[in-house]
Amino acid sequence: MGRSDPETSRLKRLAGLDRLIHEPGRLAIMSFLASVEEADFLFLLDQTGLTRGNLSSHMTKLEKAGYVRVQKEFVEKLPRTSYRITPEGVTAYRAYRRGLLASLGEERKG
Repeated sequence: MGRSDPETSRLKRLAGLDRLIHEPGRLAIMSFLASVEEADFLFLLDQTGLTRGNLSSHMTKLEKAGYVRVQKEFVEKLPRTSYRITPEGVTAYRAYRRGLLASLGEERKG
């Protein structure tokens, strides 16, 4: 039989979180992108503390999921890569936050 106590409910909410966003590096990236209009690679590198390779790998996964849009251009003959969170990314990030906060709220009550 299934249990319906607060602990079971909390675990179900945690299990339902978006696993793509839940990874700490991607969560940091999504948090920064949700708070700015656009961010370039170097800004995200500095803010997240990730290595270039890790940041690039995480951005590829977020782009494939449709959560971020990538723009590559040259500015004064130097390459510049910038990122924006997509409407789908905003929706996913907000849903993730709501689910996490709801889980933590139940934990505080229990």
